[in-house]
Amino acid sequence: MMAELPGLRDLAPCWLDRLAALWPDRVALVDPDRDHRFTFQDLRARADATAWNLLQQGVRAGDRVAALMQNSVVMLDLLFACGRLGAVLVPLNWRLSERELAGIIAETEPALLVADDELAPRAAALTPDSRAVRHCVLDVDTLSVIDGPAPPDAGARLSDPWLILFTGGTTGTPKGAVLTHGSMTWNSINTAVSWGLSAEDVGPVFTPMFHTGGFNVFTLPLLMLGGRVILPKRFDAGQALQIIRQERPTILFMVPTMFQLVAEQPGFEEADLSSLRWAISGGAPLPDPTYERWKARVRVFKQGYGLTEAGPNNFATPDCDAVRKRGTVGRLTYFVQARLVDDAGNDVPEGSPGELLLAGPHLCAGYWRRPDATADAIRDGWLHTGDIARRDAEGYYYIVDRKKDMIISGGENIYPTEVEAVLYEHSAVREAAVVGMPDPVWGEAVMAVVSLKPDRSASADELRAHMRRNLARYKVPKTFIIVDELPKSAAGKIVRTEARKLALES
Repeated sequence: MMAELPGLRDLAPCWLDRLAALWPDRVALVDPDRDHRFTFQDLRARADATAWNLLQQGVRAGDRVAALMQNSVVMLDLLFACGRLGAVLVPLNWRLSERELAGIIAETEPALLVADDELAPRAAALTPDSRAVRHCVLDVDTLSVIDGPAPPDAGARLSDPWLILFTGGTTGTPKGAVLTHGSMTWNSINTAVSWGLSAEDVGPVFTPMFHTGGFNVFTLPLLMLGGRVILPKRFDAGQALQIIRQERPTILFMVPTMFQLVAEQPGFEEADLSSLRWAISGGAPLPDPTYERWKARVRVFKQGYGLTEAGPNNFATPDCDAVRKRGTVGRLTYFVQARLVDDAGNDVPEGSPGELLLAGPHLCAGYWRRPDATADAIRDGWLHTGDIARRDAEGYYYIVDRKKDMIISGGENIYPTEVEAVLYEHSAVREAAVVGMPDPVWGEAVMAVVSLKPDRSASADELRAHMRRNLARYKVPKTFIIVDELPKSAAGKIVRTEARKLALES
C-alpha cells in the first residue's frame, strides 16, 4: 500500500507551470492597447521573472504586495509571482482618495508597493507617510525582466491567502476579503464546469482587477482551460465595441452600466456580434430597456450573481432557459450550496423571499484583520450575503434586493429594485435609484433619484403618474429628485447610499 505524503493533497497548484506545459504556444492574453499577444509560455516566463525580482526586493512568503495600477499583463505577472512565492497580492482601487488608500496600506502593511507609470506619482505621495511599506517599486517594466533563475515554488497551501480585495468602501469602512489559493481555484472550476467554458472561448475583461470581476469572472477560469483573455487598460465604451468587432469574443461579461454605455455607442445596432455565444450581466440589477436592446443583438443574454466574498460565480443558467426564465440568476453552480432564511435563521418556504446564505470551497477566508466582521458574515460555514432572494420549484434563484436596502413603509415591505424596474419602463429615464427616507407617519417613505436621457425630458408629476399606473400606491415614490448623473462605485454600479445622500441634501 502506497504511503500518503502528509499534506500533499493541500498543496496549491502553480498555475502557469501547468498551463505552459499544456499549451505553451497558445495565445493566452491579448493587450489591445499595446497590440501585443502573450502565449502561456510568455506568461510563465514573465511571472518567473517577476517572482525573482520580488524576491530581490525582500518579498517572502506571507508578505503583502500592493499594486496601484490599471489592468495590464503586469497585474497577472504579480498575481502568479505572488502565488509562487507564497505572498499575497493587494490590488488597490486607484479611484480612491489618498487618505483612503493610505488607510488600506496601513491595514495590510505591504512589503512592496508597485505602481504603473500613470499612477506612480500617487504611489510616491503615499509612501512617505507609510511606515508599513518597506520598499516602493515604480518601474513596472523591469519586473518581468529576469536577471537570475526563477525561484522555486514556495509550496503554498490551498488555505493560504493569495489575494486581498477590499470591498464595502461605498457603504462603510472598506474590508479586505481574503481570497485563498483554494477559493480562487474552486471558483474557476465552478465557473468552467457550470458555465460550459472551453479552450476555444475568448473573453474580454472590462472590470478593474481591484474588483473580483477582474480576476475571477473570466480571467482565471479561461486561463485554466487554455482559453484567451482580452485585457484593455480600462473600460471605454467605444473601445469595448471595437474589441468585440475585432477580437470576436465568444463570451462577454459586463455590469449593467457598461452594457448601457456600449449600447449607446454609434454603430452598436450595425456591429457584428455574431461571435458571442452568450453575454452575461452581473453586479447589479439589469434595467429592462438595456436587457431588451442587447437581447435583440446576441443569441443568449443572461444575468448572474456574485460577490467578492463568494466566488463570485455562484449560479448558472442553461442557454435554453435564458428566455423562459428571464430575470433568474440561474441554478447553483457545481460546488456551491445555498439556503434562504428568515430573520430567525429558519429556512423559508419555496417561492418565498429570504436572505441568501452560501457555502462551499469558493468562499473567502474572512476579512483581513477583522475577526468581528468575519464572525458576523460567516457563521457555521455559511456566508450571510445580506441579499434577499427566492427560489422557484425548478431550483432557479431570483435576487429580490439587498436586505438592508428594503424599505418598510406603514408596515409594508418595499423592494427598491421592483420600483426601479417600473421607473426604467418610462422612455425618458436613463438611470434610477430608489431609497427609503425617514417619515414621521409611515416610518419610511419611498424616494427616487433619477437621471434622464440626454434627448428626453420628464417632470416629477409625469414620472409619478407613470408609477401610479403600474404600481400599488404605497410603492410609488413620494418624491422624485432629478439629477444629471447618479453616483457610481468603482465597478460602475449605482450606489444607493450616495443617492440617498443626494436626496437628503435636496
